[in-house]
Amino acid sequence: MVHYPAWDQDEARSIVSGLSHLEGATLPILHALQEEFGYVDPQAVPLIAEALNLSRADVHGTISFYHDFRTAPPPRRIVKLCRAEACQALGCDTVVEELARAHGIVVDEHGGPDKAVVETVYCLGNCALGPSALVEGELLGRVDADRIASLCGARQ
Repeated sequence: MVHYPAWDQDEARSIVSGLSHLEGATLPILHALQEEFGYVDPQAVPLIAEALNLSRADVHGTISFYHDFRTAPPPRRIVKLCRAEACQALGCDTVVEELARAHGIVVDEHGGPDKAVVETVYCLGNCALGPSALVEGELLGRVDADRIASLCGARQ
């Protein structure tokens, strides 16, 4: 688990100004903010807009377009569960149903920074060993609901 510092407006301003000279700086700035704080606080939108001479709508649109950007502190742990066709053929839909039924874990439901979440992704490139999951950079194959629940810290 990665622990991030609290959002700091001065540090965010420093990150924005340090990268604003780049061509197409919006994405590098957003990535740097998220890498530093674990999310892009909505307070960053006017900072970025002013530094890059963009509208706030442009900056917000970029943040909301890319699903990996967060606008709130990240959950305690993120388990990415592949739900693409190959993993569907190998039972990921059953895993999703069993997670909800047996463990009370609803995929793609976020409960806050003290919770673990299971998020849908489409293809982790581990198709032959599906259903697959990615946890803190570790690729896992042939996962089932009990394994996912244990990764989330749920009691079985």
